[in-house]
Amino acid sequence: MTELSFIHRFVPATKPGRPPLLLLHGTGGNEDDLLPLGKIIAPGSALLSPRGKILENGMPRFFRRLAEGVFDEADVRMRANQLADFIGEARAAYELDAPVAVGFSNGANIAAAMLMLRPEVLAGAALLRAMVPLSEPPKADLTGKLVLMISGQLDPIIPTDNAEQLAAQLTAAGALVNHKVLPTGHGLSQQDLSLTQSWLTNV
Repeated sequence: MTELSFIHRFVPATKPGRPPLLLLHGTGGNEDDLLPLGKIIAPGSALLSPRGKILENGMPRFFRRLAEGVFDEADVRMRANQLADFIGEARAAYELDAPVAVGFSNGANIAAAMLMLRPEVLAGAALLRAMVPLSEPPKADLTGKLVLMISGQLDPIIPTDNAEQLAAQLTAAGALVNHKVLPTGHGLSQQDLSLTQSWLTNV
């Protein structure tokens, strides 16, 4: 595995012409967690899967939080920029196009932060169980960028209005946001996979 600034896994593409996926795990996950999901939703695409650098009670995350749903926003900004720099390294090392982020929970939140802070590094994003990562995001130009958000109506961690606020922030920046709310909790369902797979065919 090429030495880059994040521990990661890379799976080369077997079908040309598909955008690579940047797979971003949730709290307690690692670089192997979402590889099976990536292969299901985008067969043949290159997969790039980094491990978050923050440890919370021994569990990897992409940025610090102060409490459940309360983020250390200075850390969010720093870590989003670090991850964006890693994407640049990986694109050069593996000769990749700009990836589409597929993030779950904490991974979705760091992807949303990158869209606002470093919009040029992502071709689009599927945000599964995301919430607002920055209370006062910078003015980003996301004109025409495709974003899928899938929220759980029964999610005990993310209030519905918080997810709607994130969708509104991204839309205001020009992103083409498709926000689905499923009758489910925080965990992923089969419907999440099929919706994401279908959305990816148009990215």
